[in-house]
Amino acid sequence: MITSYDLLVIGSGSAGFNAARVAVSLGKRVAIVDSAPQLGGLCILKGCMPSKTLLYSTEILHLAQKGKNFGLRIPTATVDMKALHARKKKIIGEFAAYRAEALESGKYDVYRSHARFLDPHSIALADGRTLTAEKFLIATGSKVSVPAAVPGLASTPFWTSDEVLDLDFVPESVIVLGGGIVACELAQFLRRIGSKVTLIQRSKTILKDYSPSASEVVQQAFRDEGIAVHTDTKIEKITGDTDGVAVKFTCGGKTLTRRARHLFNALGREPNTGALNLEAAGVKLTAAGRVQINRWQQTTAKHIYAGGDVCGPVDLVHLAVAQGELAARHAFGVKGLKPVDPALLLSVVFTDPTLASIGLSERELTERGEKFLVATYPFNDHGKSILMEANYGFVKVIAEPKRGRILGAEIVGPHAGELIHVFSGPMAMKATVFDLLRAPWYHPTLAEILTYPLEEIAEQIER
Repeated sequence: MITSYDLLVIGSGSAGFNAARVAVSLGKRVAIVDSAPQLGGLCILKGCMPSKTLLYSTEILHLAQKGKNFGLRIPTATVDMKALHARKKKIIGEFAAYRAEALESGKYDVYRSHARFLDPHSIALADGRTLTAEKFLIATGSKVSVPAAVPGLASTPFWTSDEVLDLDFVPESVIVLGGGIVACELAQFLRRIGSKVTLIQRSKTILKDYSPSASEVVQQAFRDEGIAVHTDTKIEKITGDTDGVAVKFTCGGKTLTRRARHLFNALGREPNTGALNLEAAGVKLTAAGRVQINRWQQTTAKHIYAGGDVCGPVDLVHLAVAQGELAARHAFGVKGLKPVDPALLLSVVFTDPTLASIGLSERELTERGEKFLVATYPFNDHGKSILMEANYGFVKVIAEPKRGRILGAEIVGPHAGELIHVFSGPMAMKATVFDLLRAPWYHPTLAEILTYPLEEIAEQIER
């Protein structure tokens, strides 16, 4: 039996769901194929929502433990892992139910199955059925990477973020492999619930995709909280036995071995494309293994689109949503579209202090040979952050040197994930530092710290 659709979406996560939603609004017949045990996608089920639920709880715990600094008498503050786990399950269950209800509303035909391309216009399901479509969207997301170059990793039992997010007990000790967003957020979570944490990172700093100065702020905060951070390392061997795991690595010209009860593999994720038989569809991959796309999300087979982690360039939910919506509109001829603007890329790391950025970085502008002005201001010299005992970090603004148009910003410090949005609208409208300085800034707020680098750049242009 063969069933035909206008759009067939493979994957029900952020990119897939939003592409399907837009296509239905355009009057198209849509199918969604997803083989996951539970509908909803990575973000809701095993990604940003469960992690942020847990991180917020441990932020409250951390502040309560520092009560004396605020003139408060809080005799003891500890985690109740059973209650923490139950709260997370309840909240995520509500999110997942809402998404499943939307997917199963009758607007889409939903197939709970694996999909494999037979040719450019048809896929086979695991039960033998064949589906065809005029247009496709590949939105199969990503999976945990197990690098073969790490000796002993594949043969040693390890946790992924799935297991860490599902903990209902406090691990005695954990070695975290990696220094990316997931590694850093969950390493701090583990430390704050009471685990002894060792983080081993290959690069010279953690969070290597951000500026070294911002990464070093988070790195110092980690060390101040008792996380053993080792950077610029090379893993020599990983072994495990009934007592736990041991990681042998070089660092600073020395060979070290660290042991723990548990190993957390946070060495990144890779596109989930292996079972799709993309060759049959004429869809090519990049050297990094992502689905190759153009600015309209089209793959090398122009009627097949891709969105989300499977194509990147980075794994961010808001980017996946935008890509899915753009793909659906472009596929069915909506006029006046604009591609997703990489110059407005927004990113947040929910560590404490939080690290957030938008737009182009100093490194990217330098590589392009573009001139720019940059100014920073530290939180430890700002009234609101001082009274909050939130003195780590700084704010940074990057602007074009002739008119002062804002090109990018970076914030590492309290509520950086909220503060970075001060720049979202203005940058989309190509605003200048002078435009932002015409706005009122309330005192005392965290946001008003942004006026200092804005003013510094404005003064340089006026000269």
